[in-house]
Amino acid sequence: MTDAGSRTHAPAEGTGRQEAGFTDRLRREYIDLRNSMLSDKQLATLSRIPRWFRGPSIVWFLLRGLFLKLTPTRRVVLIIGVVMASVQISFDHVKWDLNGLGILLILFVLMLELKDKLLATTELEDGHAIQRALLPQQSPVVPGWELWLFTRSANEVGGDLVDFFPVGKGRYALAVGDVAGKGLKAALLTAKLQATLRALAPDAQSLAGLAARVNTIFCRDGLPQMFSSLVYAEIAARGSSVRLINAGHIPPLVIRRGGVSQLDKGGPALGLMPKTKFKELRFTLRRHDLVAFYSDGVTEARNESLEFFGEERLRDLLSRTGSLSPALIGEQLLREVDAFRGEARAHDDLTFLLLKRA
Repeated sequence: MTDAGSRTHAPAEGTGRQEAGFTDRLRREYIDLRNSMLSDKQLATLSRIPRWFRGPSIVWFLLRGLFLKLTPTRRVVLIIGVVMASVQISFDHVKWDLNGLGILLILFVLMLELKDKLLATTELEDGHAIQRALLPQQSPVVPGWELWLFTRSANEVGGDLVDFFPVGKGRYALAVGDVAGKGLKAALLTAKLQATLRALAPDAQSLAGLAARVNTIFCRDGLPQMFSSLVYAEIAARGSSVRLINAGHIPPLVIRRGGVSQLDKGGPALGLMPKTKFKELRFTLRRHDLVAFYSDGVTEARNESLEFFGEERLRDLLSRTGSLSPALIGEQLLREVDAFRGEARAHDDLTFLLLKRA
């Protein structure tokens, strides 16, 4: 990852690289527009039609999608503006040129949309700042363990949870979750999940009981068709065992000298069924063993050809880098996922937590 001070700039002499940079940025903007406005079904349709017919089809899909996102009133104003900007009216040998008024109406609709976007962007930026403030340290210090946490939302705010907090004397909790959906609604439920865990975990008698209580709260207060997966674990300072509960999340991967293995699947996701029983899993890590918790934004990262990064690439990377520190492994993982995705737009939040026995 780079910060503002390490960004590179095109050289002052010559324009070739500057023009290439502008072209690349324009291309990225187009790819982002296409992938955000077109559905998976439309993208699949484009891949099946002749190449020479794809351009007009993309233009049609984009214009139709943009038009349908307008409010009914703005659609009417836009149609009137387009008609007035493209025709002339003749009456009693007098021509009425309404092009200028039509263009003003189109610009009026664009300004209304821009106003909405600026307002929404400001609110989302505030939400993003709050989410960042709620995140734990990237490399928490626990005697006998090494940790590295990372999350990056696909949009301004995300629906993934990564958390670390103490739950008692020498005991620490780790959590990775994924709320169904994206955007502000998922972000709000993620904040609720984090707050619920932090409130209940210190007094929980068992991890199975903790998951059951959180599930009851989500069923009671949640929205229809909204649920969350969660993998929650606890470790002790200078210990070697991990207690874990999995509620519908991708089973973590354990990297040992013998290879990479996957933990058992857990129970259903939170918020699906009010009376659900969960089973606690307990296992021991030897020195230098590693556990990788992650969201599906890692394995389901897609490139421009709509290929998935996949679990096989993830396992291979963890096998190659398992001897490194969690921070170095995490940074390498992030680089490889970003390199694989290329210029394609991120479709899901990217979250992982690496835990290693020191």
